Amino acid sequence: MKMTLPLTRLSTAVGVSLSVVLASSWALAQDADIPDLEGLWTNASLTNLQRPDGVDSLVVTPEEAALIVANTSIAGLPANEVDAPEASTPGTAPPAGSFDFGLRGYNDFWIDPGSNLALVKGEFRTSYIIDPENGQIPRLENPAVQIRRSFGARYVTGQGNADGPEALPLAERCFIGFGNTAGPGMMGTLYNSTYQFVQTDDYVVILVEMNHDARIIPLYDNAEEARANERPAELNQWFGDSRGWYEDGWLVVETVNINPQQMAESSVPITPDGKITERFMRYSDSEIVYQFTVDDANLYSQPWTAELSYHATEGPMYEYACHEGNYALPGILAGARRAEAEAATNQ
Repeated sequence: MKMTLPLTRLSTAVGVSLSVVLASSWALAQDADIPDLEGLWTNASLTNLQRPDGVDSLVVTPEEAALIVANTSIAGLPANEVDAPEASTPGTAPPAGSFDFGLRGYNDFWIDPGSNLALVKGEFRTSYIIDPENGQIPRLENPAVQIRRSFGARYVTGQGNADGPEALPLAERCFIGFGNTAGPGMMGTLYNSTYQFVQTDDYVVILVEMNHDARIIPLYDNAEEARANERPAELNQWFGDSRGWYEDGWLVVETVNINPQQMAESSVPITPDGKITERFMRYSDSEIVYQFTVDDANLYSQPWTAELSYHATEGPMYEYACHEGNYALPGILAGARRAEAEAATNQ
């Protein structure tokens, strides 16, 4: 049924460096043009990047937000089925290859996606995308670069290429977090949506709870100086080459040369020709407004912009330990070789 809503430069030893930096007071905080972003923040919400079908408005009332939340899927399951103990056949686990094989690996105890739609500047938002106005990613019908996306299907069904370790998704091998948590284009996911922002005169560091990813962003006096200090394109860092500057009360971060291996798994796919521009502004004592604009003519018909907020949280920031790459990977590969051997025997 259609529902129409009314318009309304730091050491790589990041853990050590962070504790030292936090104990210091930085002089730039006295400059009104520089937003104070330090602290612990969360961007957890049930809002998605794109607006849901049947919802026409970006901003909704609290009552409308509650209705949308009640019909929002979590981990790919309807909200009222998240705590269901098993799949459709009572007493059995979902078989590998079934739609809910991976989905049933999480119930409500293990997830923390947020409990409401994104609250941005006092408004409940139905999508992170604010431009285009329809809340949809303006994908090209015939993109110049084809992206083969397989992570979602693999997660749901438990089936996928296991020819070797490189065949498995980056997040499954614990290289980066899933769900674009470290960005660029940083968004919350099922859990671990806490961020620690640290500022010095020369750097901003964003420590991401998910997969303990860290973005170390050098600061320059202006956009021209920042762009003149790009790293060589051959240095393909996972999260790209980010450089920042302050401008009219915003921290602006421009990122290029994002590692192309991320394209197939990112919520914000971008080719080596594209760039992502992020903007952070301290909206209040308890809120940072965050925008990011994606510009890549290889994939999109126009640049598009998303906006969400980070809200202050007491924390603590817990250690995140990803062990799938240590323990699960040998089992996955051994199982695949066993299946191949059995198939060859049965021929």
